[in-house]
Amino acid sequence: MSAKPEHYDVIRKPIITEKATMASEANAVVFEVAMDSNKPMIKEAVEALFGVKVKAVNTSITKGKVKRFRGQLGTRRDVKKAYVTLEEGNTIDVSTGL
Repeated sequence: MSAKPEHYDVIRKPIITEKATMASEANAVVFEVAMDSNKPMIKEAVEALFGVKVKAVNTSITKGKVKRFRGQLGTRRDVKKAYVTLEEGNTIDVSTGL
């Protein structure tokens, strides 16, 4: 299985938070994905890159917060997250990296 560059464009990085760790107990992995990606693209990318079977993909978009930097107002970028549920018996170890 050769990983095409498009797959790396779809999946940016794994998200390792307390909530993501809780999701991993339910056989799910959380990734930050490109804003213009859709669920079939995410499923195809995860299956190609990691060699696992994907059961379901849920996505959510977090709007960027307005923050102050040296008195200036700025906006953090919007982030799209994908909660990828894997089939039974499949695992991805995100601590090793892509």
